[in-house]
Amino acid sequence: MIEKVNPKHPDKIADRIAGAIVDIAYKKEKNPKVAVEVLIGHGVCHVIIETTVTFNYREIKDTIDRIAGKVKKDVVIVAQDKHLTKNQEEKIKCGDNGIFRGVPLTEEQKTINKIARDIYGIYPTDGKYILDGTKLIICQSKAKDEVLQKMYPTAHINPLGPWTGGLDVDTGATNRKLGSDMADSITGGGLHGKDLSKADISVNIYAFLKAQENEEVVELSCAIGDEEIDGKPYEEIVEIARSYIDSIGGFEKFAEWGLFY
Repeated sequence: MIEKVNPKHPDKIADRIAGAIVDIAYKKEKNPKVAVEVLIGHGVCHVIIETTVTFNYREIKDTIDRIAGKVKKDVVIVAQDKHLTKNQEEKIKCGDNGIFRGVPLTEEQKTINKIARDIYGIYPTDGKYILDGTKLIICQSKAKDEVLQKMYPTAHINPLGPWTGGLDVDTGATNRKLGSDMADSITGGGLHGKDLSKADISVNIYAFLKAQENEEVVELSCAIGDEEIDGKPYEEIVEIARSYIDSIGGFEKFAEWGLFY
């Protein structure tokens, strides 16, 4: 059983805004420290940024407009806690405490991902999809139900009827769709809106990739300040995650579909 949402779901819009802000931070510094929370909906977007980077409010607001459209913006930028900053002064160390489980993807999870992407290619609007064995539920806004029913004859299409979706009918928050992003993998934190020093990003990516490669569950834990995880220097974990993020086009792109796409 698995649920997948597409990049126009309000929660993913929040994730994408957070990811785009992290992308900006990496354009300014090689190893920035940044954590972003976003709450958006019904014409208002609240953003809180904790960082070592000097941001321009205009670039943050332009990013929100690009991803979410014209909304009222409430942007707060504060310096990262001095103790967290000091932890990273000499070298890149684990930036937070956490537990992580990477799990190989099932065929069901791969199938719902393909369904989500195929529908999004036709209807790039708010959508949510559930696959439970042979039961497929498709909730797709601004769609022609007859088109979707022809594509998936046995699916339950828009059980409540046609709907418009998006930020006018729902709210979005950062890291609220981790089930969609991670399938059976588990984290004690969140995937989006943070720099690579944060274990929530780097160790989650590392554990997921290792689980797919070895086709077995990977379980890891860490404490803030750790210099080694899973027998590897933390800096190496960070570079593995950096290569993965670079390969898919950045943190905003990562936020669109999460760890599997």
